[in-house]
Formats: sequence, C-alpha cells, structure tokens
Amino acid sequence: MRTLRSRSRNTTENQELDVFPSFTDLMSNAFMIMSLLLLLALFQSLELNRRLQSATPIIIDEKSGNFKFKSGSAELNLYFKEYLNKQIIPQIEQIIQERDIDFIQVIGHTDGQVLGLTGNLDQNLEKTAQNQLKVNQLNAGSNADLALMRALAVVQELQLNQDLKNVKFRAYSAAQLYLPSGELAPLNRQADETRRRIEIRFIPPGKNN
Repeated sequence: MRTLRSRSRNTTENQELDVFPSFTDLMSNAFMIMSLLLLLALFQSLELNRRLQSATPIIIDEKSGNFKFKSGSAELNLYFKEYLNKQIIPQIEQIIQERDIDFIQVIGHTDGQVLGLTGNLDQNLEKTAQNQLKVNQLNAGSNADLALMRALAVVQELQLNQDLKNVKFRAYSAAQLYLPSGELAPLNRQADETRRRIEIRFIPPGKNN
C-alpha cells in the first residue's frame, strides 16, 4: 500500500515538474513572436521614413548638352522635349513610385547677363500658369522673369504626359542668384552656361514650400 502511494506521489511530482519545460517553451515562443513583431514594426518605420525623405533633385544644365534655350527665350526645342519625355519623365515616375511626394518644384536658373527688355508677365503670368496662354507669348523683362518662364515651359511639357496628370507641379524662379553649388552667386554679367539650368525637386508631405 505504501508502495502504491509512493508511486502515486512520484507520478504527481513528475507531472508537476513536466509543466516547467512546457511553460518555458511557451515563453520562448511568445518571445520569438514579440521579437518578430518588433522587427516588422521597425522595418515598416524605416520604410516610411525612407519614403518621406526628399529624393535627390534632377539637375539639367546647358553644359551637359541636354538642353539649350535661345538667348532671352523660354521656348523648348524638339531635342529638349524629347529629352524630357524619354529621360526625365521615367526618372520622375520612378521617384514617385518609391517615395511619398506632395508636389514637385521646377526651378529655373539663369546667368547674370542683363536682358534690358520690356516684360509682360505682370499682365499674363496667371493665364500662362493655368495653361490659357503658351509660355512663348510671355516676354521676359528680367532674369527673374526668364527663369520663371523657363520653369513654366518645362512644367507645361511634363503635364502633357498622362502618367503625370495627377502630379502637382510648382514653377519657381531663382534668376541668377545661386551657383550650381547652392552658394550665392557673385556679380557676373558674362554668359555662363554652367549657371543656366533647370532643377526638379521632390517635396515630401509636411515639408515647407
């Protein structure tokens, strides 16, 4: 009788001891699941941060040979239009797919040559921005005018592409103020193709205009 009781007690004790490995396995599995969830949340956060970061701007300068404006003009020649459609638009589409973009800035830059002309942007700029007038109907009275006209010309060409119809574009003028390095330009009235350029910048949500 004592032997049976002893065996029963030992069996009960062994069963109680067997609970601990099961509990340990349960805790290990729970820890692994929590770790995986934390890693997943971390990867999602990193991906979100990457999508919200500004993309590298696209710079097109006259020195590269990819575009050329006539002096004092904002008219796009056929070669420049072809370059925008075959080279620039695919880059824009790829960046839009990879990142969250609120809008795209197109900034015109000129050199410091004095135009000395009479402009009509004050009368016609809004109509041009609304595509009621063509850019070639504008007359630049200054480098600030000319840079804005060139930016608008590029925007109008990009907006002809149906894949970009829902993209918000904003045209800006930097005139002759900034060098390609971003530094403030010194006084220089000479022709300089390295300063004549179009910048395309991608602005993520929440960033200042």
